[in-house]
Amino acid sequence: MNRYRLLFSGSGGQGIITAAILLAKAAVIYEGLNAVQSQAYGAEARGGLSRSDVIISNEEIYFPKVIQPNILICLTQRAYNNFYRMIRPGGILIVDDFLVRRDYAADAIVYPLPIYSTMKEEMNTTLGINICMLGALIGITSIVSSDSIKRTLEDDIPPQYREHNLRAFELGLSMVKNRKKFDLQM
Repeated sequence: MNRYRLLFSGSGGQGIITAAILLAKAAVIYEGLNAVQSQAYGAEARGGLSRSDVIISNEEIYFPKVIQPNILICLTQRAYNNFYRMIRPGGILIVDDFLVRRDYAADAIVYPLPIYSTMKEEMNTTLGINICMLGALIGITSIVSSDSIKRTLEDDIPPQYREHNLRAFELGLSMVKNRKKFDLQM
C-alpha cells in the first residue's frame, strides 16, 4: 500500500463524517498507518451537502485534502452530481442504488449497492446507513481489517448504540461478500 485517497459524500445527517473518522482512527490506532481526515459541509444541520476526505498511507502525508480520490462514496444524488468527475480513472465508486442515479458516467469500477434498502428491510431504519456503507467499503477494499473497524466502533460508539452499529457494519460486509476484492495500486 502506498496511499488511499477517499472522498465520502452525502447529506448532512447521514453520518458521512462519522464514518470517515472511524476509518481514519482504525487505520492509525489498530493498523499502525498514517491517516488524515478533513470535512466540509453546508450551513444546514441536516440535508446539506456533506463531504469528508480521508487519506491513509504507510508513508508520510503532507497535504490533508483529497483532490482526485481513488475511492469515491456517494450516498445522495447531489453528492454524486458534485463529485463524480473527481474520481481517479479506474478508481472505485460506491453508490447507494436507491438514492443515486448515475446519469453521468464516471471512469471507475462502480458498485451500486442496496445500502438504504437493506437497512430499511433488515433493520427497519436507515439510521446506521453510514456504518453499513463502511462495512461495504471494507468488504470491497480491505483498506483496514474488519476487526479494526469493529474495535473502533466499540471504542467510539456509546454502549446503547453499539449492537445496532455492529449489525449495520456486518450487513455492509455481507452485501459484498461474494464480490472480488480490489487491491488498488496507488
